[in-house]
Amino acid sequence: MVNDDQARQRVEELRRLIEHHNFCYYVLDRPEASDAEYDELFRELQRLEAAYPDLLTAGSPTQKVGAPPSTDFKAVKHRVALMSLANAMNFEELERWEERLLRTLGATDDGLSYMCELKIDGLSIALTYENGRFVQGATRGNGEVGEDVTLNLRTIASLPQQLGALAGGKVPDVLEVRGEVYMPISSFSALNSELAEAGQPTFANPRNAASGSLRQKDPRVTARRKLSLWTYAAYVVDDAILQPATHAETLELLAGLTLPVDSHRKLSVGLAGVKEFCNYWAQRRFELDYQTDGVVVKVNDRTRWERLGSTAHSPRWAIAFKYPPEEAETVIEDVGFEVGRTGAVTPVAYLAPVKLAGTVVKRASLHNADQIRRLDVRVGDTVLVRKAGEIIPEVLSVKLDKRPPQSQPFAYATRCPYCRTPLVRIGTEVALRCPNTYSCPAQRQRRLEHWVGRDAMDIEGMGEVLIKQLTEAGLVNTPADFYRLSEPEFLTLERMGTKSAQKVLAAVSASKKRPLASLIFALGIRHVGTSAAELLADRFGSIDAIAFAQPSDLEQVEGIGPTIAEQVAEFFRQPETKELIERLKEAGLEMESEIKSAPSLPQTLAGKTFVITGTLPSMERTDAEKLIKSRGGKTASSVSKKTDYVLVGASPGSKLAKAQELGIKVITEDELLKLIQEND
Repeated sequence: MVNDDQARQRVEELRRLIEHHNFCYYVLDRPEASDAEYDELFRELQRLEAAYPDLLTAGSPTQKVGAPPSTDFKAVKHRVALMSLANAMNFEELERWEERLLRTLGATDDGLSYMCELKIDGLSIALTYENGRFVQGATRGNGEVGEDVTLNLRTIASLPQQLGALAGGKVPDVLEVRGEVYMPISSFSALNSELAEAGQPTFANPRNAASGSLRQKDPRVTARRKLSLWTYAAYVVDDAILQPATHAETLELLAGLTLPVDSHRKLSVGLAGVKEFCNYWAQRRFELDYQTDGVVVKVNDRTRWERLGSTAHSPRWAIAFKYPPEEAETVIEDVGFEVGRTGAVTPVAYLAPVKLAGTVVKRASLHNADQIRRLDVRVGDTVLVRKAGEIIPEVLSVKLDKRPPQSQPFAYATRCPYCRTPLVRIGTEVALRCPNTYSCPAQRQRRLEHWVGRDAMDIEGMGEVLIKQLTEAGLVNTPADFYRLSEPEFLTLERMGTKSAQKVLAAVSASKKRPLASLIFALGIRHVGTSAAELLADRFGSIDAIAFAQPSDLEQVEGIGPTIAEQVAEFFRQPETKELIERLKEAGLEMESEIKSAPSLPQTLAGKTFVITGTLPSMERTDAEKLIKSRGGKTASSVSKKTDYVLVGASPGSKLAKAQELGIKVITEDELLKLIQEND
């Protein structure tokens, strides 16, 4: 057993190691540790912080996921305004921009150097570091005042909580950083698939998804959406280090401080190199895992920025060259229907192949019957196709002048294309659904694919093709069947060898130890995504407790509304669900949350329930919760007659009014600490 000093030293060492590996992985794209080695370091830090709660800080890498919900976003006034950029839609406009620069700087002042950077289509953000420590992050807002999203930014793995030191061990006393938060295309696709399957609205593009994710009230939702960050500007507001004289040196400064800087940039003298850079990335940008809609061009010499000045909206020393949206004409050869795991039926247009935004497009979603009716889409039509957000192919319009004379209006499906069950429309939903939940082969296939997914049971090697083989062979019908498969059964399948079979079986066995939240998500309950699954697991602690809960009980969980509550209750009422749960129990899956051993501290708050609202003066909400729990107390998300204390900070929400209405004792952070000290 280590002593307090040894624990403190090891915690500090682990945090340095983890931040270093985060930088290597997310910024340099050169990981120095395997996933297993990184996970072990992370778990060791979690164990030490649980055993020594006083060592836990808001800046710890472990707090980037699972942060507590925020009640609101307070206003933040930017030290340096976040301005917009003027646009150049073609090279002629870019040339006119340079002409204006030269006129302002003097007719003989030519040969300007420009820094070219990819324009990330995300959400502008302002970051503040004090003595190298990340203390605040805010959205652009109106350019002068933004919203405090510090807690949500802490969940972004590529954002360092502590800056690396420059040569000589220096870090700025105060550093203002500008960056762009974005959602990788891979994360965007996974998120939209999850939302669509849950019957929830999808995001139109990664920028909207990033914006919506960063402004979530619950940072756990932000964390699950796997945002990332590039930084591109720095303002030194003290004399600890000198402000770089050029933009190129600014980017080097950011990288030297271990902040993420996109490597795709070029320093060019004159516009010829700028145009070359723009042309180079016109098509190659589609190979990236993030969305870029242009190139930002900046005068490299920062001493000239002041002479060039700004308009009311944008600096004159920078401009955004925008790529035109890509559209193409093609022909709809057929229209089919896909059925998701929740029964939602989606029409799909099968197209004559056409190249669009760097890839060959052969199909596009038609969304629903209302969209088909609005566009009057028909088989044989010539249509204009584009990629929504340059990612999702969609039919934009129909070329009516090219419609074949024998064209017939499209007849929407009335029966499931897989099981022939009549389709239904539930309530005010736009989508039609196949109600044959447990016998429709398409829904069964999609549920099984969902079960093995990364955010669910994470069964590596169990992909779509293999699942289809197993179902067609009669070996798998429900998720419970995965856990009774044997090696001889696998070897009867086409192109399945002994090593492959053993690898998949090992992944199936390992999935039994996945946490309760993953199991809840894997069950595929309508409207229950990863965040709702975590909320349910945290509050109820076991599958049985959730199964026996009434909708009114479920609604008591902050973040679980009436729709989700009713869907969860209805799901667990089904006989098929009860049978599945029993079989999963027999297979040995985790049905309860991990029980953490209580710290050996005086349980002075035992039996007391606390609700926290507002921003506390010296500790994050997670620290306050851990402090209360370490002394035997409980925390709740809403105020009720069972609440003993409401802990109030700055800018409290409606919970304070509720506490006053019920006569619940309201205390401050100082009073909480005094309460603990007096009784320890």
